[in-house]
Amino acid sequence: MSLATHRAAWTALVLGLLVAASPLAAESPRLAIIIDDLGDRAHEDRRVTALPVTLTCAILPHTPLARQVARDCRESDKEVMVHIPLQAKDNNELLGPGKLTLEMDEEHFRETLRGNIASVPGAAGVNNHMGSLLTRHPGAMTWFMEELEAKDLYFVDSWVTPRSVAMDMAEEQEVPATRRDVFLDRDRDPEAIEAALNQALAIAGRAGKAVAIGHPYPETMEVLERRLPFLETETGVRLVGAGELIGKTVETDNRGEEE
Repeated sequence: MSLATHRAAWTALVLGLLVAASPLAAESPRLAIIIDDLGDRAHEDRRVTALPVTLTCAILPHTPLARQVARDCRESDKEVMVHIPLQAKDNNELLGPGKLTLEMDEEHFRETLRGNIASVPGAAGVNNHMGSLLTRHPGAMTWFMEELEAKDLYFVDSWVTPRSVAMDMAEEQEVPATRRDVFLDRDRDPEAIEAALNQALAIAGRAGKAVAIGHPYPETMEVLERRLPFLETETGVRLVGAGELIGKTVETDNRGEEE
């Protein structure tokens, strides 16, 4: 038996003990996995929508495949989010269409955010793409949360900076919200992705719930395709949409989509 196989077997045993020992075990610990950056690459998007499990699809606004991916996600019983690009400290050339920045006045900011939401039909919530600068600013994040509250959307803070005030502003505006616990593929090595998934499962086992964010990288998808169909049976952790984790009722069919 290889070292990797021994490690996987030991990790599965530890996870099983964590879940069994959790005081919340009777309620089934829950894990929401969000897949970011959808809407640009058909093959990668299809691998996500084809997974036979509950996931949350975070779609970049104004991307060529946004509407189709949103439809495919809902038809496969997955939640849909808008992956809103927010200004970062650097690398802002990677933000793409629909970016929100501190240079915008309030009217431009709100109009851009509304357009982003409208470009992904049937979205139940949003999370941030980048945003290490903008999520620190209470004024901009108040405008942001006011728009989400008006649209009855939930929010997941991708938590790209410990200085984020997004959760505080969400609470002030009574927007259902949570934040990311684990990035699955900060390191794209398959063993590192597997370890990050196990970390998310361990958090769920201890705390009763966890949020993990990944991307449709080939390495990530290989791990998820292999692990997720058997996850609940093997670990006792139930995969749920981000909205369910937060406590918000979300319909994943196509009702309410605007053509």
